[in-house]
Amino acid sequence: MFHMDALLESTKLDLLLGYFSSSAISVLAPGFAKFLSSGGSVRMVVNHILSDKDKEAILKGQTTLETAYNFTVDDIHHIKNSLDEYGRHFFECLAWLIASKKIQIKAIKPKVNQGIAHYKSGIFSDGKHEVRFKSSCNFTASGLLENLEELGVRFSWKSEADKEAIYQYRKYFESIFNEQADFVEYVPIDEVEVAIMNEFGDKTLHELLVQESQLLRKKQDRELKPAFKKVFEKAVKSIEDYLAEPRFPYPAGARPYQIEAYSNWITNESKGIFAMATGTGKTITSLNCVLNEYKKSKDKTYQSIILVPTISLVEQWEKEVKSFNFANVIKVSSKNEWKSELSGILAAMRFGGKQSFVIICTYASFYREQFQFFFRKLPKETILIADEGHNIASPKVLDILPNIHLPKRIGLSATPKRIYDPEGSEAMDNFFNDKEPYTYSFSMQRAIDENVLCQYRYFPHLVALTQNELDQYIEISKRLSKLLANKNKRGYVEKSDLVEKLLLARKRVIQKARNKIEITKEILENHYNEHGDLRFSFVYVPEGFSRNEEEVLFDDQEDQRLINQYTQAIGSINQQILVGQFTSATPDRKEILKQFQNGEIHVLASMKCLDEGVDIPRAELAVFCSSTGNPRQFIQRRGRVLRQHLDKHLATIHDLVVVPDLEGVVNEETYKMEQGLVKKELERVAYFAFMSINQHYTLKALDEIAKSYELNLFTIHQELIVQ
Repeated sequence: MFHMDALLESTKLDLLLGYFSSSAISVLAPGFAKFLSSGGSVRMVVNHILSDKDKEAILKGQTTLETAYNFTVDDIHHIKNSLDEYGRHFFECLAWLIASKKIQIKAIKPKVNQGIAHYKSGIFSDGKHEVRFKSSCNFTASGLLENLEELGVRFSWKSEADKEAIYQYRKYFESIFNEQADFVEYVPIDEVEVAIMNEFGDKTLHELLVQESQLLRKKQDRELKPAFKKVFEKAVKSIEDYLAEPRFPYPAGARPYQIEAYSNWITNESKGIFAMATGTGKTITSLNCVLNEYKKSKDKTYQSIILVPTISLVEQWEKEVKSFNFANVIKVSSKNEWKSELSGILAAMRFGGKQSFVIICTYASFYREQFQFFFRKLPKETILIADEGHNIASPKVLDILPNIHLPKRIGLSATPKRIYDPEGSEAMDNFFNDKEPYTYSFSMQRAIDENVLCQYRYFPHLVALTQNELDQYIEISKRLSKLLANKNKRGYVEKSDLVEKLLLARKRVIQKARNKIEITKEILENHYNEHGDLRFSFVYVPEGFSRNEEEVLFDDQEDQRLINQYTQAIGSINQQILVGQFTSATPDRKEILKQFQNGEIHVLASMKCLDEGVDIPRAELAVFCSSTGNPRQFIQRRGRVLRQHLDKHLATIHDLVVVPDLEGVVNEETYKMEQGLVKKELERVAYFAFMSINQHYTLKALDEIAKSYELNLFTIHQELIVQ
């Protein structure tokens, strides 16, 4: 059957139709969703009337009369109840096209107001070639399947005469479709499109493909003419091949920068670091590399292992992997049973079987011998993707790096450098055969400029210590001052542990300053009074920290007490405000995030577990109470709130900055130490301020503090971006 065959190979269809018959819709229903999956788009010029046979089919499910009537909006409501499942399927596809703005329909009648439009022609196109057809059959089931009808076809690649004929036909079609023809009257179609949408517009494209495959199988069981059966068999195979084949998850395909990243990776011997700002699509970019390698492979297999820092990210990556239609996804973590599944795949490959797989493994499971036993048996073609790739150089993973046998490697990180760990940074660069500016870089400034991330306003707030906190801070500073003054006489190395403990104790005073709670409440209360609610707000509560800022040491009881204090303070603004907690100990964290995204939880109070990878694009207002000097942490935290969302146009960040008032206390010995602490706080401020849309306000607000410690925010910012 010509129409079905051509539909399966096309990506564009222009139709000049006479009768618009539900019986013909039923015939062409199979194959239509496959056309959509190929990016198909349709333009139709249709008759404004239907035969009585269709009227009865629509209104009563019968076809007995032969007169005609006008096609009205009300008739669409009857279609849903009268068409068989194949006809309904067509309208679901049609509704999907309308919802996606991929179909345009115009109804016409002769301008003289007599007769009808009686076209039976069109053009199929695959983007390169065109086929024009002109037939004697109406757009009905009997016309397409049973009648003895004529069909004339022209092929754009066959001859110059055919090419010219198609060109002239297209000019004619365009004049009608663009409402430039003076011989037709155009009938408004807007209401008809809305009616179809309301009745049939609840299917996704993938659902339509699966549904179509099922319908085709059922249709094959019916008695069909041999020629038509052959077309159905071709449609079934085409759809099932498509459903099983890995593909890019979005119809538009990979973005130019994702294509460039893959090209650069290939040039760098299939190794490299993708230094991409949080929210710019590192996951999709790396999986696109796996997809392209699959397309190049002779045996059409894909094999990859993905390393992630948390169990939450195992689940998040699984979703992304499956969006590419990759199958055989094996999750390796303390919460998953994975050994038998992985053993089965490896056993099949030992006997020469072609096996595709994607393993998603936490770093904590990766370095253990239990997993390494299996890892060492993975094929050399397996692509290793290290999410938050700076973790690859953490001490326990670093020990096994020399033994990793997979040459194809991708490191993903918004902040590839390991702060306070130059040896680890060097090991990471060596492992991925990369160094700055890296195989591919996508900065946050570029992401904001190109509207990949949203713009934001930034407001730093100076926080004073309470008298008790200030006394503690001064006492610790005095002890540090004595130790530093005596370091050359008594041996600095000998006293380094004590110095470090005192530095941490003093930092804890800053980190958990009591006044942060009151200022956080004041910020949110002002926002609530101005906007009427606090939906899509989150608060980074101060948390534990360690000596090297890379591995956080938590005091669970203290942290829970602190997050409870923030939760109670926020909830006291108004009894209708719902506050949720999100920590490493929170059960049902996926459900908590879902409720936050839906606005059911208004404010999310979080600790460090939102730093890496968790996607919360709906967040609009953030309060950073945690005084972190680690660029990785504050860059990732900013990225959480800058993710794009359809209903979000601007983000707002409030940052609490603690600078103790030490006037008359700081002496020459401790000045440098205090200057270093203030500089750490101002590094974060500078990094945030210079990309905000209100940077002048920010710089002015903190200029006095900076000058008092002989610091310059511009200089700090320049030092930070070149580190």
